[in-house]
Amino acid sequence: MDISEKGSNDPIKAAVNPWAPSDLVELKQQLEMMELILDSIHNGIMITNAEGYITHFNRPYGEFLGVDPAAQIGKHCTEVIENTRMHIVAKTGIPEINHTHLIKGQRMVVQRIPIKKEGKVIAVFGQVMFKNVRDVGKLAKKLSLLESKIEHYEQELISLRSTRHTLESIVGDSGAIKSLKTEASRAAATQFPVLITGESGTGKELFAQGIHHASARKIYPFVRINCAAIPKDLLESELFGYERGAFTGAKAGGKPGKFELAKHGTVFLDEIGDLPLSMQPKLLRVLEDKEFERIGGTTLIRSDFRLLAATNQNLEEMLAERRFRKDLFYRLNVIPLYVPPLRERREDILPLAKHDLKQIAADASLPEITMEPEVEDVFYQYHWPGNVRELFNVLERILSSIEGNTIRFPDLPFHLYRGHKSFSGASAVSIRDAHAGAEKEAIIRALKIARYNKSRAASILGIHRTHLYKKIKHYNINLPAVP
Repeated sequence: MDISEKGSNDPIKAAVNPWAPSDLVELKQQLEMMELILDSIHNGIMITNAEGYITHFNRPYGEFLGVDPAAQIGKHCTEVIENTRMHIVAKTGIPEINHTHLIKGQRMVVQRIPIKKEGKVIAVFGQVMFKNVRDVGKLAKKLSLLESKIEHYEQELISLRSTRHTLESIVGDSGAIKSLKTEASRAAATQFPVLITGESGTGKELFAQGIHHASARKIYPFVRINCAAIPKDLLESELFGYERGAFTGAKAGGKPGKFELAKHGTVFLDEIGDLPLSMQPKLLRVLEDKEFERIGGTTLIRSDFRLLAATNQNLEEMLAERRFRKDLFYRLNVIPLYVPPLRERREDILPLAKHDLKQIAADASLPEITMEPEVEDVFYQYHWPGNVRELFNVLERILSSIEGNTIRFPDLPFHLYRGHKSFSGASAVSIRDAHAGAEKEAIIRALKIARYNKSRAASILGIHRTHLYKKIKHYNINLPAVP
């Protein structure tokens, strides 16, 4: 009987043949599509029923085994594939993923997946994932290479993301610095705000960069904002950004603010004590809600960032004077870090000096520079009011005029050693009591050290050459004739 006769008026034929021609066409198309899909898969595919008899066998698998795919339909899987476990999976219902299987002397990777309906296995899908297990090794090597490249690019990205210092790169042997680095490392593991305090030049930004680099945000931007350096009228637009036409002179396309640029990264607000009082509640809102609007905009922008702040001012005194908001202070001061001045950690002076000497010499393409023991003693005894920044500046000054590869006592600026025991001029007491006489003696000694080279003597004294000429004339200092 032709099943295409479903449209007949004969009720007996209609009952026997429920298929309409359109249904048959659709079913045929679906079967053809399934065969095309299976034959288009590069790997070998075999499907069995619950008893292990083959119902589907794709062309790539037949080509690999050297058999006719159509001829395998209806055969038991054990007749076609050596060492097969398809019928076993049909019984256990347990999938076997990425197992090895020896076929035709080659070890391959296979998957055997039970197909279930209402909790009962009705078929098993089998796939030879690779023609040879060695292909997996090749793929693993490619993946390993890609992972290495990703790691390399991630390190490059970290390098480009603006932090130059890590906690490990911060130099210092004192207990204070070691303890501070430990505290900073703990702070890096959290997302809480950090307030770094200390005198100017102590290296607060180094710790801020180190915390960012040690955190999970290290591959994202480190955005530094100096609250003291940006004019009050521009600070809001720098922090929040602005939309097109927000004010006269605004860029045509608008501009994202620092908070927006720091998404997923770290914002470092340096000199937070100089933040205008009018800006403080706006900053507080951003810290609490992590959302803001650009100037002239109406759309809320969310930006997930971590805040670090630093100041050389006493914020608690500013609270009492109502120059800093209490609510903002408490929001910032979740993790307080204090960087002590150099005079309170003298054991760090020489390691820092030697480290800076290497850096300056390398940048200037100079050979290795050393210091005489007497010079080291002067460095150790000096009180360094400008802290680490002053130390670096002094070393740069010395290296700009040094002769040879060793820093000697005469190479030092006068202000460093004028009270030192090695200086045979006036004592500290006579300088205060008889300033003029001590100054004259200092100039004469500097001239002798410099062999009467006025430029070098001025450098030793830490004054301008023109100023030295005036002093020589003022004190009527006689200079020997230079041949």
